[in-house]
Amino acid sequence: MRTTTIAVALLFVLLGSSLVVAPAKAAELAIGFLSRERPPLTQVSPVDADLPDSGLDGARLAIADGNTTGRFSGHSFRLIERRIGSGDIAAGLFELAGQGVRFVTTDLDAEDLLAAADAARHADIRLINARAPDDRLRNEDCRASMLHTVPSRAQIADGLAQYLVWKRWRRWFLIVGRGEGDIEVAAALHRSAKRFGAEIVAEKRWTFQPGNARADTGHVALQSEIPVFTRAPDHDVLVVADERGEFGDYLEGRTALPRPVVGTHGIVAGGWSTMNEQWGAAQLHSRFQKLAGRRMNAADYAAWLAVRAVSEAAIRTRSSDPGVLNAYLRGPDFVLAGFKGQGLSFRDWDGQMRQPVLISTARLLVSASPQPGFLHRGSELDTLGTDREESRCRM
Repeated sequence: MRTTTIAVALLFVLLGSSLVVAPAKAAELAIGFLSRERPPLTQVSPVDADLPDSGLDGARLAIADGNTTGRFSGHSFRLIERRIGSGDIAAGLFELAGQGVRFVTTDLDAEDLLAAADAARHADIRLINARAPDDRLRNEDCRASMLHTVPSRAQIADGLAQYLVWKRWRRWFLIVGRGEGDIEVAAALHRSAKRFGAEIVAEKRWTFQPGNARADTGHVALQSEIPVFTRAPDHDVLVVADERGEFGDYLEGRTALPRPVVGTHGIVAGGWSTMNEQWGAAQLHSRFQKLAGRRMNAADYAAWLAVRAVSEAAIRTRSSDPGVLNAYLRGPDFVLAGFKGQGLSFRDWDGQMRQPVLISTARLLVSASPQPGFLHRGSELDTLGTDREESRCRM
């Protein structure tokens, strides 16, 4: 009898230990991806390629990464993709809500994103912006339902400005494109120059359409026109604001003075670089290459961050409740490893993700901001972009 009792007790111990080790099966968490169809890329170089799944591939990798991590805690994740043509963005959002989605990564421009945010209030959905860099979305047009993993234009400009000031390249010649985004980039650069002690000694607007640089005589025209256009008072660097890629590639090697080209072209500042292999990023690129057949770009990275943030929040909180996840994402305990040398988190005043800005050329990583010596009472990452006292966001 005593032997039987001991055996039964041992069986209960073994069963109990197995229940502790084996995670309970959690409900699958669906994460949405909402995008708008875009016209094909206009090629400037023969190596340019149209990437219709740019951004989306990053979200797909994040789902795979989340499922790899989540299997140890019983969590699983599924991506529900919705791409809108000329239709209503709100309809696409409500369709995702009808499929049980409560977190949506958006690959949308500012106006579409605001329309989605207004609809999200009625659909109990939280949006994570992985495309629109507009500073107004973090200020007067901020929304309580939005977080941002794509850096703002102010963050990018501050990251570039810190590097230029650290190099003592304080005298800037600014060339601004014709697009609305180019004008906003220029405004951010003016703010950064004032903030960090640089001077814009000259500024010009790009107002003419160059001939086809890839035609037989295209380079001849550019070789004669650009030196004339780039005559300006002495400067340390030529800073380009050309988000659409209309002319920036034509400047390097053709300017009136032999000066570095920086900004949206030349030495580029951004949230990600295809050349980044530091801080374990080579492993991220390897996984992405296996999935997409190419290297990860900035749009892919911002979408990867957005989806990964939600899956990490679910795993750490052991919850799929949207309210619990949202509170955790916006709280002080959330930190995401983003392969950039520092933990990434969301600012509580505007929903923007704190993150380093990478400085790179077409072939190599050059630097990462914040630069040495730029201090902050809280996080040095808050020296990039709109700080709490500057914010015009009133959620």
